[in-house]
Amino acid sequence: NTYGLVLCGGNSSRMGTDKSMLQYYDKPQRYHVYEMLGPFCEKVFISCNEEQTNTIEPGYDFIKDDAAFGNIGPMSALLTAFTQHPAKHMLLIGCDYPFLKTAELEIFSKLCIDIPASFYNREGIIYESMLAWYPCTCVDELKHMFDAKQFSLQHLLRKTNATKYLPTDTNCIKSVDTTEAFIQTIKGINA
Repeated sequence: NTYGLVLCGGNSSRMGTDKSMLQYYDKPQRYHVYEMLGPFCEKVFISCNEEQTNTIEPGYDFIKDDAAFGNIGPMSALLTAFTQHPAKHMLLIGCDYPFLKTAELEIFSKLCIDIPASFYNREGIIYESMLAWYPCTCVDELKHMFDAKQFSLQHLLRKTNATKYLPTDTNCIKSVDTTEAFIQTIKGINA
């Protein structure tokens, strides 16, 4: 009963280009993640902003951020998806985690039961809110937060005492969001 959301909206201001179109493997990252989520989700969507809708290749389903939720980052994607599919749970995966592997998702998926669950960064002592599962039961809390102008998914995960997943390979929670980090990552992947 889970839909996958490949998060690629946003301005990618630190990277200077659309992070979801960067290529680490044999295709743009948005499509790589989309296909990775397939086995774990009933359906998968690319979550994108207005400008990106014209760049989605045929054969990939997408959900455009609802203007009603403004430009509030990942919460906009989540609220849009829940508004369109209120009875579904959402597995939200950002495009800036090129080291994420299917094996990690397989272990993580077993923790997605009742309450939100998230990859957890023990070093930074934070939830990785863009590597997380949000059950449909948290929709009311999300709407309440939106009304109160609290747009942090990190806050939601802390408030609900979300299940913490400590990945077996901590590289999978390494976010690549600058040109320098992208270049280093490509070198590492191709080494």
